[in-house]
Amino acid sequence: MLNQALLFLIDTLLTLVAVAFLLRFQMQLMRVPFRNPVGQFLLAVTDFAVKPLRRILPGWLGWDWSSLVAAWAAQMFLVTATALLLGHGTTFPAIGGLAFLAAIKLLALAVNLVIWTAIVSAILTWVQPYHWLNGFAHSLVQPFLRPLQKLIPTIGNVDLSVLALILLGQLVLMLPIAWLEQLAAQMM
Repeated sequence: MLNQALLFLIDTLLTLVAVAFLLRFQMQLMRVPFRNPVGQFLLAVTDFAVKPLRRILPGWLGWDWSSLVAAWAAQMFLVTATALLLGHGTTFPAIGGLAFLAAIKLLALAVNLVIWTAIVSAILTWVQPYHWLNGFAHSLVQPFLRPLQKLIPTIGNVDLSVLALILLGQLVLMLPIAWLEQLAAQMM
């Protein structure tokens, strides 16, 4: 029972840390300004790891590799701690399998982040369309919505591309990511 409580605590904390790094990565990738409360919070929370990593991994092709590697490292630590706490076998799992599983978990986290950002953006559009958080969420999710908005017409002034994005995100989580997780579990 103590293992379950410890696993829950580690999972929650490390997932939040990975989300912070991943959100910072996505903000820089989508060129969302950090001049808002969420951006300022993310800079304050993640600078401890991102700034030293930038000396080793500079940005390249518009990608903030240091934020992405920090998010992967948080997932790697989570996957390793989970394997140790659940006592998978008497030997330590293969490092390659753990690294691959951490990358897949990070990909799943990124898809979930896009889904939840789309949901927040859609709700805020209805409730508080001029709130700064709506502009922030819309900036993060708009590059994913733009191709869908070209394919799906609005019906009665309702943009159904958000619903399509959520459905596509769920399908990605159910099919390729679940298959890759099973593949990574076999590698361990």
